[in-house]
Amino acid sequence: MKLNNLKPAAGSTHSRRRIGRGPGSGLGGTSTRGHKGAKARSGYKRKIGFEGGQMPLQRRVPKAGFKNINHKEYFAVNLSTLQALAEAKNLTKIGIEELKAAGLTNGKELVKVLGNGELKAKLEVEANAFSKTAEEAIKAVGGNATII
Repeated sequence: MKLNNLKPAAGSTHSRRRIGRGPGSGLGGTSTRGHKGAKARSGYKRKIGFEGGQMPLQRRVPKAGFKNINHKEYFAVNLSTLQALAEAKNLTKIGIEELKAAGLTNGKELVKVLGNGELKAKLEVEANAFSKTAEEAIKAVGGNATII
């Protein structure tokens, strides 16, 4: 056996169909596209959501909801987290930099302190927002809540 004698096995290869090359080819006329209709035309491409002329689902269902463009997304930090951080690092002042150093926030997002948990240490806390319960709890132990 030599490389110049190699050929595919009998019946394993086929010549491609030459569509639209006259009636003698057997594939002339409508060229396998059937008669008329969108699929028979050149440039046919079905749009996403097209339902054959029926009103598409995304147009049948009414619009709903409201997206507030002024909405601010806050990263939540609880009082229990602040207490644990103050005990672990022996801190009296906690700001966004301290939270970033502890790996709780990336420093770019807005931080809101929430009132879940118990605060025992007197802390000066700096954040972008405070819940009422968190602010009251911080002031109850003699601390200070400062909005940045």
